[in-house]
Amino acid sequence: MSDSESDIDTVSETTRLMDGHVATNSSNANPLEVPHEIPKKRGKRQEPDDGEQQGGPSNSRQERAPEINQQPIEEEEELKYGASHVIKLFAPVSLCMVVVVATINVVNFYSVKDMYFVYTPFHEESPDTSTKIWNAVANALILMAVIVGMTILLILLYKHRCYKIIHGWLIVSSLMLLSIFSYLYLEEILRAYNIPMDYPTALILMWNFGVMGMICIHWQGPLILQQAYLIFVAALMALVFIKYLPEWTTWAVLAVISIWDLIAVLTPKGPLRILVETAQERNEQIFPALIYSSTYMYAYTAMATGNETENNMSRSNSTDHGFTQEWVNNHANRGTQRQLEVHEAPSGQVRTQIHDQHGGNQEEEERGVKLGLGDFIFYSVLVGKASSYGDWNTTLACFVAILIGLCLTLLLLAIFKKALPALPISITFGLVFYFATKEIVSPFADRLASEQVFI
Repeated sequence: MSDSESDIDTVSETTRLMDGHVATNSSNANPLEVPHEIPKKRGKRQEPDDGEQQGGPSNSRQERAPEINQQPIEEEEELKYGASHVIKLFAPVSLCMVVVVATINVVNFYSVKDMYFVYTPFHEESPDTSTKIWNAVANALILMAVIVGMTILLILLYKHRCYKIIHGWLIVSSLMLLSIFSYLYLEEILRAYNIPMDYPTALILMWNFGVMGMICIHWQGPLILQQAYLIFVAALMALVFIKYLPEWTTWAVLAVISIWDLIAVLTPKGPLRILVETAQERNEQIFPALIYSSTYMYAYTAMATGNETENNMSRSNSTDHGFTQEWVNNHANRGTQRQLEVHEAPSGQVRTQIHDQHGGNQEEEERGVKLGLGDFIFYSVLVGKASSYGDWNTTLACFVAILIGLCLTLLLLAIFKKALPALPISITFGLVFYFATKEIVSPFADRLASEQVFI
């Protein structure tokens, strides 16, 4: 019995060492495996004679148990993984909408219609309802044509590797938002709260704010600061749309942009689908100025060199990104291995890295949910426009509807496991909830209040 026990221990120790090698190099390895159950199963494969003669029927029953219990454990951990990412996405979306709603209710500047976009030549000044409808539709189609044209131009530049032009375009856009529009926002906030501030102090403040934002968005910076700047930029753009779009045009634009999102992402030749597939083929990041990520994501191409491998691993271990520290420590080198597999591929063969259901790379430094800033903007436009009328019932209804639609979108992502548009479901729910609450729920609640009936 002592000899048999020593043989079993030797087999277990050997298979533990082999498990580390297989978990690193196997492309199909499951990151949610239970480490103490694997040696028992693989010990039987490596030493079948010893396992059958010494273990007998009792060993075979012990080895079947992990096979039965392993699947529920993996499913449970995958469920927790998805729930944490839902929370990581709900928090910034909610924060962006709260910033827009709070600004609309405090600052009157964004609710007054005195100027309009050049892309919206029809200002809906006619009292006729039919005239307002076709004016709104015409404005929405013109603005949609501009958006489609700019998107196609971006795709062509990216396909031809005109990275400097794209970076310059994004840097100029971010600079305008973090300087001119941010200064207007600060000015209106100070005026609303009657806070005095001299021009030199305001200029110094805006210089530091803008420079730090450009560094965090387009280069490197703390993750929480990068996320805060992206949320502020999205909220600022939403306020600009609410300010400079005519009343009915805003609702028409929300409906049209949802339809365009479906076409751009789901059709085989959709621009956004082409952008994502091209980035995956080239093993490159989509530009961080356009994407909100719950983990680090900077505009550089990851090469499998020694220095960058050490930087990636150190950055991965510096924070858990929603995972336990034990998980990070056990799987810190998988991103490096995948990089090596991509860059060491023979010439003429296309090898891409594995991508998760949200379109994100499964390397350690790239794990996490990613959502386009355009989705943040139009979510906030819907809620902010609803709050501009002063009805909190419709505002809360739109807020809840967008979160429900976002949750359903993530559920569909888990089912279909491919990139899906984030606008259609949420915007559809938001529009339905807005008009239903405004035309049905609010009058009913007002009638109950007038009759002093409480439910």
